[in-house]
Amino acid sequence: MEIIVPVKVVPDLVEELEVDPEGRALDRSFLKLRLNEFDEHAVEEALLLKDKHGGRVSVVALDTEEIDEALYTCLAKGADRAIKVSGDFAAGVPSHAAAVALASVIRGLPHDLILTGVQAADDRDGQVGILLAEALGLPHVSVVSGVEPAGQRAVTARQEYAGGVMAEFEVDLPCVLGIQAAREAPRYAPVSKVRQVMKTVKLEEVPATGELPGPGSTVVRLAKPESSGTALVLEGSPEEVADRLFSILQDKGFVRA
Repeated sequence: MEIIVPVKVVPDLVEELEVDPEGRALDRSFLKLRLNEFDEHAVEEALLLKDKHGGRVSVVALDTEEIDEALYTCLAKGADRAIKVSGDFAAGVPSHAAAVALASVIRGLPHDLILTGVQAADDRDGQVGILLAEALGLPHVSVVSGVEPAGQRAVTARQEYAGGVMAEFEVDLPCVLGIQAAREAPRYAPVSKVRQVMKTVKLEEVPATGELPGPGSTVVRLAKPESSGTALVLEGSPEEVADRLFSILQDKGFVRA
């Protein structure tokens, strides 16, 4: 089975984030980037399928800032191939353009199963997987938490709903699945192994083709949340806390006696 996993890097949310002077994007001067969390799960699910059933895993990414290390890390984890899609992506890529650029390259690659992260920290729509499936003319299922082969030309995709309810979908191959969580925690790649891969493996580069669409929406203003005051901690027995809470809500006019 030929499995393709598109990946990207996003701002590390553990770090302090600042808005640029124009107020429409993050200040990237000291921004630390990391592999998107959901893409990590997509890579892990692909590697679990390869480990159990065989096949080949290829990771594909647009040529953006610090993407090389992310691709080498995927190779160190067990991916067989890493492809960088070249183009003018330095200023950031909206979901519509990213999907079209990725599709232009994936069309020319062998693919049975395409696993994307269900969303990313820097997306405002989380639609890349859906738009990629549309561009390739393939079926799509999102919010997937497990994948297993179902015969020669289909897979079973599992979704989890509220209350622990599970659903299973049998999807014909080739298809695109949006992975929310892999069946196991993403594996760790030691720094020494990543560095070894950097010395011995060369990333492939393929140019994006065709005209890229504009964004579906644009950012008008971006700002950090403003502090709205202090928190009030209610202490005492449950009855005392309930009485105090009722009194506060009554004083603010939210409830009437």
